[in-house]
Amino acid sequence: MAQVISLEAYWKGRDKEHADELTETIQANAAETVRRVNELLALAEADTGYVFEEVASGWRPQAVNDATANAAGGSKHLTAEACDVRDPHGVLDTWCVQNQDKLSEIGLWLELPKATPTWTHLQTVSPKSHNRIFIP
Repeated sequence: MAQVISLEAYWKGRDKEHADELTETIQANAAETVRRVNELLALAEADTGYVFEEVASGWRPQAVNDATANAAGGSKHLTAEACDVRDPHGVLDTWCVQNQDKLSEIGLWLELPKATPTWTHLQTVSPKSHNRIFIP
């Protein structure tokens, strides 16, 4: 049975700590991001036995993003349109690279795995390059 990300796990308590920044748009984005990532995790688990461990990073309010090493100034985490899933052995990254058609069907983009060695970065909006797998 597929492990799923809950909204609570995605928020990591930031919905309460930074409630003043939590807009209706961010809430809707988070729900959609979690839905799509869960769909992907279920497919990856069915194919590989990959078991979801934890959300490495979900929504990042501005102060959290500013304090996050190597975070992009325009990170999709700011708008809750990205999710980082812990992937210490690269199993999910490898599956995503091999199944770009599934990413496309679900509407997810993958940051180049070499740039995210212990997590998988997925986002629900196309990067500027429009590449399914993109370089940050």
